[in-house]
Amino acid sequence: MRFFRSSADRGAYGHSRKLFVIARCLPFVALAAVVTIELSPAHVVYTGPLLSPAPALAAVTMGPLGTGAVAVLALLVSSTTATVNHAWGTQQVYANMAALLLVAIASVVSSAVRVRRTRELTQVRRIAEVSQNVVLRPLPTRMGVVMAASVYLAAERGAQIGGDLYEAMTTRFGVRLIVGDVRGKGLAAVRSAAAVLGAFREAVHYERDLAEVMHRCAAALQREYALLDRTTDPRHWEEQAEQFVTVLLAQVPDDATIQLINRGHPPPLIVQGGCVRTLDPTRPLPPLGLEEFLTGPPIATETYPFSAGERLLLHTDGVLEARNRSHEFFPLPETLEILDGATPEEYLDRLRQALVRHADGHLTDDAAMILIERTDTAPGIALPGEP
Repeated sequence: MRFFRSSADRGAYGHSRKLFVIARCLPFVALAAVVTIELSPAHVVYTGPLLSPAPALAAVTMGPLGTGAVAVLALLVSSTTATVNHAWGTQQVYANMAALLLVAIASVVSSAVRVRRTRELTQVRRIAEVSQNVVLRPLPTRMGVVMAASVYLAAERGAQIGGDLYEAMTTRFGVRLIVGDVRGKGLAAVRSAAAVLGAFREAVHYERDLAEVMHRCAAALQREYALLDRTTDPRHWEEQAEQFVTVLLAQVPDDATIQLINRGHPPPLIVQGGCVRTLDPTRPLPPLGLEEFLTGPPIATETYPFSAGERLLLHTDGVLEARNRSHEFFPLPETLEILDGATPEEYLDRLRQALVRHADGHLTDDAAMILIERTDTAPGIALPGEP
């Protein structure tokens, strides 16, 4: 599994790095300009306004120590030029020194606050990344009768944690997969995603019917909602009550078929030889968490042909909703028709590149994708619960 930041491409990083270097040099350029003017015949030019901004400029890119060093250097430059030009005793020199000292103190304090906030944000982002890694574990490249690849693209939203989820496991009933998307972001979304994934990882090894696996996931989500204390934290309960999870379950048995149950999730696509077909459900079902809208006969699996050499793409709505500068959605089926790749990993990586190019490197929502390819044979694998 690969994690990517959608806007963290090398070109953007290099451009930002150049701007950072230029901004860091500005305080020293201002000090050098003052020294040059004061030690030249042009020393009659008033240079006070050039010294005061130096510490403030340093505070933008430097920490408290660096900002303080620039402030001290600015004070030394002011004292030196006043001595060379015999300006001590004038009201202008003392006014410049007072202004410079005031700006220096404010700049050092501002730099310290900025550094502290940056460290806190970095820590929160690190925790968010660890939490996301716990939810989205790496997938093996070979599982039973399929080869697999996955990718997760994180949108640029500060420290927000996405609610996309997926998993693939080899069981005695075949390879079973789940892909889903929690409405909402943050820790509440992670709790919902973890509840659904935990139920899936347990149930797939013991429930023969894929519909029972879906019921176990729905029950786990309901238990997660019930754990919220409505009396002590009503604000969080309202946020949780508005959440639901779109889920797609897939099972790849040994025969040339695939079984699906779709609860409000974007349908998967099968690709072979440049042809793409969508596996739309014959019976639309509501997402998990909206069981009150679940009517009609019991949930049942739907079976579709899935032969050797065909590839199946499971994805979240962040892929479909990616827009370019003209606000056009990403043409997923059309893109799949023209892509090629010898392995699922190569194919999915080229799809990722096409998605990032379409969105100009800035996704508005997290995007997760799993690509599996059915093979002719399966390696011998010891499965949980089998002798």
